[in-house]
Amino acid sequence: METDLRLESSLWIGNKRYLAVLTGWHLKWTEADKKNRDKKTVSVPVAEVVGVEEGRVEVLPHKSVEDTDRDFTVFYVRRSSSRTSSGLLWRLGRTQFTCPSRVLRDQWTKHLRTALKTHSPLRPHRLLVFINPFGGKKKGRQIYHSLVAPVFELAGISSHVIVTERANQARDHLLKKDLTGFDGVVCVGGDGMFSEILHGVIGRTQQEAGLCENDPAVTLQPCPLHIGIIPAGSTDCVCYTTVGVIDPVTSSLHIVIGDSQPLDVCSVHHGPGQVRYSVSLVGYGFYGDVLAESEKHRWMGPFRYDYSGGVVFLSNRSYRGTVQYLPADPLMSSPRDKTRCLSGCGVCAKSTERLFTNSSDSGSLYSSNSGPFSNDSEDEWVSVDGRFKSVSLTCMSSSCAKSPLGLSPSAHLADGTGDLILVWDANPLGFLTYLYRHTTTQDQFELPFVEVHRVKAVRFTLAGGGEEAEDSEGLHGAMDGGDGAYVENGSIAGSQQHLAAGANGQMMTCEDKTTSPFTCGLCCSKAPAVSVWNCDGEILPFPEICCRIHGQLVRLYARGIEDGTLSKDCTEERDEGVKILQASRNSSLKEKEGMVNSLVRLHPDHQLVSLTAVSKDVSGDVRELQTHLSFPLIQGFTTAQNERNP
Repeated sequence: METDLRLESSLWIGNKRYLAVLTGWHLKWTEADKKNRDKKTVSVPVAEVVGVEEGRVEVLPHKSVEDTDRDFTVFYVRRSSSRTSSGLLWRLGRTQFTCPSRVLRDQWTKHLRTALKTHSPLRPHRLLVFINPFGGKKKGRQIYHSLVAPVFELAGISSHVIVTERANQARDHLLKKDLTGFDGVVCVGGDGMFSEILHGVIGRTQQEAGLCENDPAVTLQPCPLHIGIIPAGSTDCVCYTTVGVIDPVTSSLHIVIGDSQPLDVCSVHHGPGQVRYSVSLVGYGFYGDVLAESEKHRWMGPFRYDYSGGVVFLSNRSYRGTVQYLPADPLMSSPRDKTRCLSGCGVCAKSTERLFTNSSDSGSLYSSNSGPFSNDSEDEWVSVDGRFKSVSLTCMSSSCAKSPLGLSPSAHLADGTGDLILVWDANPLGFLTYLYRHTTTQDQFELPFVEVHRVKAVRFTLAGGGEEAEDSEGLHGAMDGGDGAYVENGSIAGSQQHLAAGANGQMMTCEDKTTSPFTCGLCCSKAPAVSVWNCDGEILPFPEICCRIHGQLVRLYARGIEDGTLSKDCTEERDEGVKILQASRNSSLKEKEGMVNSLVRLHPDHQLVSLTAVSKDVSGDVRELQTHLSFPLIQGFTTAQNERNP
């Protein structure tokens, strides 16, 4: 078999001789002339080799080729020795080898390219790239052509590039144009550009499946096209949360090697229609007001968010409403369990098995998680009524450079749930403490006026249907600082009850949460009675919405944040997983699912086995499995840190 292929010979790097070995899984080279035990060994997984070129080749910042008969250059993923932000910085490693003869050089390049095809069947070959030339510092084109395109060319990826000229152009293209032959879609821009791509990819998939997105009870189909993010925006929250760094080269390398990170998506509905999709933030109150205020000061650039945040904070607004939520299984995970979602997350792996259990076909993948808005589950909903500074729902930690742990540090990317954060009315100093803790490692939930719940669905309605409901008709005027009714700050009497009990006239009240009255004479004289929703940076100008979390609806070219604390035992577990996958060649789909479930249980904390790293004769089965499953282990395996090139 090709996986048993082994090539070993003496090669030169510069003026030093090395013993180079290519096995089915790794390319290693060790100094050959040293007699002591401090011989330097570099080990690169074949799945992380980017490309192989004859001659002496340099790619970044400009490509140069020195054609020689006995040299070849290997490009691969190299992690930087210093940690940047919350993840590891990836760089394009390059090593030039010199062979004793041209025949041996050709043998090495042939075997390396064969190994790449064998162990990386899920790498993209053709990508659709959208560039936003106006996002962030307006350097989208420069970033793509100088840093990303050369890496794609090296990996043999062809790209069709579209530079957008208007809002929603990328979304419209994905909804209407022929996408045959594309393996994925790449956005070069910020979170707004990603949102366009997200809506286009999800909408296209549901159209082709004949599903109505406007129905919140409909089980949406998972999207076959991967989404890649090249950060070129102001915040790049989604990229930061799923990779850990904001770096175009790191993101392009994740795309090249075919990493695959499942991602939960929240659908937001108003009345009978579907409104938006969200992955990072659906926020009412403070976050909605900040966004609405910032729209008046777009001329300030990114600084408008800091300015608007200060203005809204001084306004000291709170809003009355009723929040209803469908709790997630508390035995699976908790937003207070201090478990971060890292690469190979065990919580997401277990949730994957739960989400995709008992699915007889691809059309029923989400059957176990469907129907949260059906009448059969009304007795499971919990209702909270009161006055809130903010109401937020996030499907991920929503971390960024300014908030390294994010809105909810223990939120997970692919567990089929979201975290609902309720910030009750509080005095300004307390609320400022809450906001400040987002910029530190302190627990922002350890405050008496803050609640957090892990949920599967959320509803929000205006309480009482009185002045607040009337004012919602004139919401646009309120957003512009119009004559909205003034709402006094006072004590809140939060009530929590099961809806079934409420229907019978019995109400189970929770502990009252009270605050001291406080008014700010500078900003509160004309506070609106209702706020707006901030949905991933877009304003939703109506307060009453319902949200549903769709587990693992899309996939990103990412693998989650790497923590760099992996052990040597990973190699043995990886090899055992590969044996399981190879044994699945002649099995039915149901038997394959069982084998992959066994593979998931090999290492509950770090799923290091890669479905991309299998022999060529089972790659078809792997693709079939990927169509029906969304295991986080498809991310691509990682090797022990002490085997890395420093």
